[in-house]
Amino acid sequence: MQNINKLRINNLRQSFPEQQIDALLVLIDENRRYLSGFTGEDTGFDESAGALLIAADDLVLLTDSRYTLQAERECPGFRVITYKKGLAKELPELLSSLSIGRLGYEKRKMTCEQFEILSGELEKAGNNPAPLLVGLTGAVEKQRIIKSDDEIQAIRRALLLAENAFTDILEILAPGMPETAAAWALEKRMREAGAQSVSFPVIVAGGFNAALPHAVPGHDPIPEGKPVLFDWGARLDGYCSDTSRTFVIGKPDERFQSVFNAVYDAREKATEQIRPGAWTLDIDAAAREVLKEKGLDGYFGHGLGHGVGLAIHEKPSLGPSAERNIRLEENMVFTVEPGVYIPEWGGVRLENMVVVRSGGAEVLNTLPDRITV
Repeated sequence: MQNINKLRINNLRQSFPEQQIDALLVLIDENRRYLSGFTGEDTGFDESAGALLIAADDLVLLTDSRYTLQAERECPGFRVITYKKGLAKELPELLSSLSIGRLGYEKRKMTCEQFEILSGELEKAGNNPAPLLVGLTGAVEKQRIIKSDDEIQAIRRALLLAENAFTDILEILAPGMPETAAAWALEKRMREAGAQSVSFPVIVAGGFNAALPHAVPGHDPIPEGKPVLFDWGARLDGYCSDTSRTFVIGKPDERFQSVFNAVYDAREKATEQIRPGAWTLDIDAAAREVLKEKGLDGYFGHGLGHGVGLAIHEKPSLGPSAERNIRLEENMVFTVEPGVYIPEWGGVRLENMVVVRSGGAEVLNTLPDRITV
């Protein structure tokens, strides 16, 4: 097992007394990979490539026969158990053998149905008393929020791949090209460049469609002289990137230039506020204040940014919610992406990725903000 994984697991074990658990059942695939190196991916919300059982004196990876060989190769520090009738059937005997009385589990991943099945199996096993299931949130994510140097370099590589792919497809963009064709060209180019997947479905939205922050590319032709919004990212070696750019094919009019400049200024103002100790709520407010001065604050409805790593959306969250307000720490990685979305006109979003450094924000993007096509 890699030394970095040993450190992560030791840090996790140190949290057990505070969580009042004897072991943790890791179900979220990004957390599973973070702790073990196992790259098996869940194919659906209620399907799983396996689970980790992190106990005080044992490390177990439970999976089915599809992933046994892969798990043994990728996770030499874990004891691999192949279950034939499912995780819930396998766990009671294992928990009993390890004398685990309080089992933490990631409640964001476990469905109500899965919880009922597992509880039933633990009761049927006849252990007196049956292990108590303790639902937890963020047990592993608390570590993932601070990125190691290796993780930052992995994110940087994924970002560079995605930016280069975007630059390549600009050569074929033309008025009349369907949004779907442009989205596929970008995804195809990222795959050809070595991406294992896209970070999320590519967004291409032209004209009125650019007023939809998460527009789904359709068969509408990309217009000339109107906003065209791209939002895309690549996943490379497990790590994600996320970028948005908005531009016009042809000559932009004064309205586009005015909205673009306002969004650009909002992003730059927020970026200037980023440093260790700054509050996420204040950074979000800085961007909104710029848009308010321009009379555009009513057209910015989503949060300013989100963490990026093994998952495309992770902590920290930058937005107007006081409940999610946290202090920034060095080596946090997240997006800064203000946007203005005006019905019956279109929208502009400019998204960069940044890492918090001791002296402020390091912008990871190398792609220009102003795109000429």
